[in-house]
Amino acid sequence: MPVPLSVLDLSPVPSGGTASDAFNNTLRLAKAVESFGYKRYWLAEHHLVPGVISSAPAVLGALVAGATRTLRVGSGAVLLGHQTALSVVEQFGLLDVAFPGRIDLGIGRSGAPRLPGTSAAPARSPQPAHEVDGLVIPEPFAFTLSGELGERIRTQLQLLTLPGAQSPGFAAQVDDVLAFVNGSFTTESGHRAHAVPGEGADLQVWVLGSSGGESARVAGERGLPFAANYHVTPSNVLDAVAAYREAFRPSQWLDEPYVVVSADAVVAETSERARELASPYGLWVRSIRAGGGAIPYPSPKEAAEHEWSDEDRKLVADRVSTQFVGTPAEVVERLQTLQRVTGADELVVTTVTHDHVDRERSYELLAAAWASADEGPTR
Repeated sequence: MPVPLSVLDLSPVPSGGTASDAFNNTLRLAKAVESFGYKRYWLAEHHLVPGVISSAPAVLGALVAGATRTLRVGSGAVLLGHQTALSVVEQFGLLDVAFPGRIDLGIGRSGAPRLPGTSAAPARSPQPAHEVDGLVIPEPFAFTLSGELGERIRTQLQLLTLPGAQSPGFAAQVDDVLAFVNGSFTTESGHRAHAVPGEGADLQVWVLGSSGGESARVAGERGLPFAANYHVTPSNVLDAVAAYREAFRPSQWLDEPYVVVSADAVVAETSERARELASPYGLWVRSIRAGGGAIPYPSPKEAAEHEWSDEDRKLVADRVSTQFVGTPAEVVERLQTLQRVTGADELVVTTVTHDHVDRERSYELLAAAWASADEGPTR
């Protein structure tokens, strides 16, 4: 059997549409992919972004879980730097009460400080775009906190953090999450505290990461499953997976490493149609990296009218070159390569198109082709 496919949804707002449209499309998509055979449905966390509504994964997850019956539903990821471990466990514990055995708590480091003694991914010299056994590894994108992007991130942190509040380091927050779920949390003064709901919840706790740094190490050392981010930072995916596996220690949750790898994909009946549907993607990524946040997702017509500069193209090159676009057979082949090279135990696919019917159809075509692949990757 091929490895499972799952879904990551940002609940995008289409250009000309509303937040209500995005919400209704998310519920429609969740119901559809459940019938197509996808394993889980993750909801991202983004703030101050005009083009997506996934700002509260626990709230949106409750609505998605209530509209479905068998899908695992969760966060991909809730950002611990913006909340306390207790508040996160209580929220997802309540979801587990309502939908027992179906809830994933995916957690990410973004927004959390990096304390002295912790490390980012090891520095290495940027490599030009290349392939590893058929998998495209693009030249790394150099994030900077200058200009509009830096100002937006600073504003986000200011508005999501109470004045004077200090967030613990990421590893400490993950430990607190696990302690609350296990019922073993103790304050520095020795007081036992219990998350109700949350303690004893049947949650799958995940760590999501974009590099071979702290997130991969924390997930491995605590024996948690790990999701590596090929769809946002494709240049780092092999480093992230390797760092996780190197750090892995068996735990009460896992005897051996479990890796999910994400990918952007657009599937249609013909290559030409798939490329047309995917054509706004570069413009959408540009809006994110230029600092304004994701714009409402453009139509192919709007994308065709954009005049691209060399600087624009460089800004989005790594993301555009690693989006999987084509017929079902073409995209399945590329996903098989991604699975083979990374050794992923599961793939999570994110698909964005302007019209919802095309997005839903893309997931339908992919699921059918994946299930029927004669020589797909094995579990």
